[in-house]
Amino acid sequence: MLQIRSLAFNFAFYVSLIVQMIFWTPFYFLAPRHKAWFVPKFWSRTSMWLYEKIALTKRDIRGRENLPEGSFILAPKHQSFWDTIAFFPYLDDPIYILKRELTWIPFFGWYILKMRMIPVDRGSKGKALKAVVAATKAELARNPRQLIIYPEGTRRPPGAEPAYKYGIVEIYSQLGLPVVPVAHVAGLYWPRRKFLRYPGTIQARFLPPIPPGLSKEDFMQRLVTETEAACDQLLIEAAHSENPPHLPPTAVKRLQELGALPG
Repeated sequence: MLQIRSLAFNFAFYVSLIVQMIFWTPFYFLAPRHKAWFVPKFWSRTSMWLYEKIALTKRDIRGRENLPEGSFILAPKHQSFWDTIAFFPYLDDPIYILKRELTWIPFFGWYILKMRMIPVDRGSKGKALKAVVAATKAELARNPRQLIIYPEGTRRPPGAEPAYKYGIVEIYSQLGLPVVPVAHVAGLYWPRRKFLRYPGTIQARFLPPIPPGLSKEDFMQRLVTETEAACDQLLIEAAHSENPPHLPPTAVKRLQELGALPG
């Protein structure tokens, strides 16, 4: 049944994406940008509903009181495609930093450009970082927006040793905004590079914001320490839940290190 539910959800997910993208096109491109946000946020909620009804995976996202007013940086753990679509409905006017090539995809790329996302050419990291900072400053000068950055850059399996990149440190330093870390273990339920979708409840937490003005070293230490501690706790809770998901080797190893591997 796991394979059947997973295949059914994957099919429904991509059909919903294509159908909604076509259906909403007239409204999306004729409406003012702020009102057009209804479309991707509605798609996200629809996807989460399909995920719960077909794959039997619920979500429990807490800590909304930790989201500041106005502009800030959201820094989620990156384990799954789930964390790219689950959080932006909670934000007023989010910005993603993404590969420039994504803007070349018909329809999808046009949707991205409508929302004034920040495409980046990852060929030159130094130049790319400067371009991202400059583009973000320009956007924030026009409207209060929320920048979504994945500090580790690429998806990593649950329990894997953290590999935070320096980019978020420089962006934090240059923009002078609070950073809200986000902890979750979505990779246990919607794993990267696999089609299986495990049932259960994905726990996610918006953690208290890290204030602006810290030194680069202090900021990085707080970001890593607070995010990883919260992720460890959520991993332990998931492993000991009534309906625990499949645990990848990285999760098993981390639970052993924490002395919390289920017996």
